[in-house]
Amino acid sequence: MSATTGPYLVNRMPDGFGEVIPLQAGQRFTLGRANTNRIVLKDELCSREHAEVFFAVGHWRLRDLESLNGTRLNGTGLEGERELLSGDEFQVGKTQFLFVKTLEELPQVPPRAAESEGVAIKKRLGQTRFLTPQPEEMAPETPLPGSGHHSLSRDLSLLYRLALDMGSAGSEDELTRTVLDGLLEAVPAEAGAILTLLEERNLEILAQRHRDPSEHEYAPLPDGVVKEVLDVKEAILAEDTARDRYLRHDEPATKAGATSLICAPVLFGGNVLNLIHLYCIDPLKSLNVEDLEFTVAVAKQLGGVIHQLRRHENLSAQNQSLREQLKVESELVGRSPAIRKIEEQIGLVAGTNATVLIRGESGSGKELVARAIHYSSPRRDAPFICLNCAALSETLLESELFGHEKGAFTGATDKKIGKFEAADSGTIFLDEIGEMAPGTQSKLLRVLEGHPYERVGGHVPIRVNVRVVAATNQPLEKNLQEGTFRRDLFFRLQVVEIRVPPLRERLSDVAMLADHFLKRFASDTGRKIRGFTASAMRKLENHVWPGNVRELRNVIERAVALGRGSSIDAGDIWLTTVEVDSDRHAESVFKPIPLDDLERRHIEKTLEHVNWNKTQAATLLKIERSTLDRKIRVYGLKKTE
Repeated sequence: MSATTGPYLVNRMPDGFGEVIPLQAGQRFTLGRANTNRIVLKDELCSREHAEVFFAVGHWRLRDLESLNGTRLNGTGLEGERELLSGDEFQVGKTQFLFVKTLEELPQVPPRAAESEGVAIKKRLGQTRFLTPQPEEMAPETPLPGSGHHSLSRDLSLLYRLALDMGSAGSEDELTRTVLDGLLEAVPAEAGAILTLLEERNLEILAQRHRDPSEHEYAPLPDGVVKEVLDVKEAILAEDTARDRYLRHDEPATKAGATSLICAPVLFGGNVLNLIHLYCIDPLKSLNVEDLEFTVAVAKQLGGVIHQLRRHENLSAQNQSLREQLKVESELVGRSPAIRKIEEQIGLVAGTNATVLIRGESGSGKELVARAIHYSSPRRDAPFICLNCAALSETLLESELFGHEKGAFTGATDKKIGKFEAADSGTIFLDEIGEMAPGTQSKLLRVLEGHPYERVGGHVPIRVNVRVVAATNQPLEKNLQEGTFRRDLFFRLQVVEIRVPPLRERLSDVAMLADHFLKRFASDTGRKIRGFTASAMRKLENHVWPGNVRELRNVIERAVALGRGSSIDAGDIWLTTVEVDSDRHAESVFKPIPLDDLERRHIEKTLEHVNWNKTQAATLLKIERSTLDRKIRVYGLKKTE
């Protein structure tokens, strides 16, 4: 340390000295926890305004400000105020200070651990004036003592610009490079690095830079400095003890070592996230206290930005994980030809904006097909909105679809955004479309044709960009004949039609579906179930499944919840006694019936359907009337009275 005009307050550390505070006559140096103090102490035993050092009647004096824990001077409790003499020590909370008139009066201290490696620690710093309110007496343009090339206005400008650059960084890698570039612009270090902590306090370089592009060799931090910074969690300014030898004998410093260095911890929530390392290798250059101040200010900003960036990355990863989970649940399970055909249709139609009508029995997986269309389309990142048209009355359905204004009807106490608005840029799935009332069908048709619509009770036209996927388990052709479904809406919905077969028509998928549901429910409940016994699987594959995939899902969930063994056995599987339609059952279960017998039964059922009107029967069978008469004689068919 070079001698300058005094006096000074020097922070007394257990193994040496810390911050040096020059005292100036005419200024009050208050000490305490509050940021309004001239000397801010992060010490829980200090009061907000604990004590003050001031110049009066030709002497520097110490006064206790009625602190809770008191102030001790030379080991004795201080009452009121006392004159300070050179060499006096006083304690505020856990913090000790030494009053000296010149720095040469500082007593010698034993070498620190870091000095055994040839490095002398000159300064520790946990706080920085850049993040602490400054006294009014200090103008922003005025350099502080020992500031060298620094001025507060310049440094604040650099900090502000660097903060903007840090905020725009898209990744931690980009962030560390940005910070390192900003530091080397502000301080005279020749090289620097930002390091991260690994196990057992090992370090890994995240980013490094040298002012000389031809210089790539990095001078690592001494272990003693790393230990000191991690233990105390304060920044350190240190110098090589051989520096004077280089200056006296004009010997070049080795490229492997640093003549002057700064190491600052990047903290958040009391945890060390990274380390900032800046150093000089030229003995004619050195880093000073103001460089340390600036580095600490950057480190404190960097800690918050890294935390937010990692939090954002974690949330993005969780979001992506949830999307992947949703995508898995939306995938069709099975390898049957029917499932492969559906997947092929989805692949062809997903990239278009065509309206899709999905047809199939209840529980067969129509919504899964709709989800697969959405998540395979360019709209995958936009909303996917579902609405069951059979679950609501006509008025409520229209309100749900298109929204309503406040006071539009009884109970409309607030404005409501409809499902179409909520699904803008995405997909809306209208389940049980055959149950929609004619009035709502008309309004839906206009939306499908690209016309704007209005909320219920509103007058403002609304346009949306929504893909419509509809589903039904009803024979819409019959609804057309009965006049309960609009013909023009039917053809507008049926741009692309996908038929989902019932489970009894793809029994080869039962084993894969059962295993899929078993893994899901076993994971949810924490049960250790390996699989199905052979008898259990035969029982599942021989069932007709009137409730389709939904029924199979419920059966497996019940078996997992109530099963007691390590495998699902036949006794754990409870199946419904509900029968499916006999015609459908006949289609799904193979019976070795002769072709003539099958033709006879079909002709007989057709004649019964038209009440033995042979002309209509021949038309339905697409054969001549004479051919029908001949087959009736051959098969011996007679009208049942």
